[in-house]
Amino acid sequence: MLIDSQSEDVFVETTKSPSLKILGAILALAITALVFVGYTYLRNKHAKEAIAKAAAESVTTEPKGPPQALISIDEALLNRGNIVLGGTVKNIAGQKLGPLAIELELKRRKDGGSDKKTLNLTPAELEPQQEGRYSLEFKSQEFASARVIALRDANAQALAYSTEPGRKRPLERTESKTIVVGKPSSNKKDEFLNSADNPARIP
Repeated sequence: MLIDSQSEDVFVETTKSPSLKILGAILALAITALVFVGYTYLRNKHAKEAIAKAAAESVTTEPKGPPQALISIDEALLNRGNIVLGGTVKNIAGQKLGPLAIELELKRRKDGGSDKKTLNLTPAELEPQQEGRYSLEFKSQEFASARVIALRDANAQALAYSTEPGRKRPLERTESKTIVVGKPSSNKKDEFLNSADNPARIP
């Protein structure tokens, strides 16, 4: 009887275990499917947001029409480990412009990213054919290059402009030194010329 009761218990367990396993497998598959669908949705959403952001940044906002200003860009100068950038802005429009500001993009050396700097002109308001100057000094270890990306008025509206090379970098001056060779003394005691007829003595 003992053996028969045990065999019945074993038989009952074997009949119940496959259904539990199947149910567990179905639940696991459902959870995995939900996780996969959620991950796919979030990934697609992130990809769409990244594409939209890149497209928005790539849209050019350059103003249309004839240039209203001529920007000259001087060659960069080195000043005690710093880079000095500068130039002028000439009003070539038929009306007064200003206050004007130049926007520069600086490329960082560390990570290759970029920073934007806004420079005011001196003077800020320009009459027709009048020029204003801009200047920026930064550490050469921080930024690798810079370029003009916009010219804006008092309302931050971009103005059409053209560019041209500005002042050249001045040539470095090398100091010339004149070496004067003294005439040998006629006194034999002070004579140090070494020759076959007059060998020098070493004390």
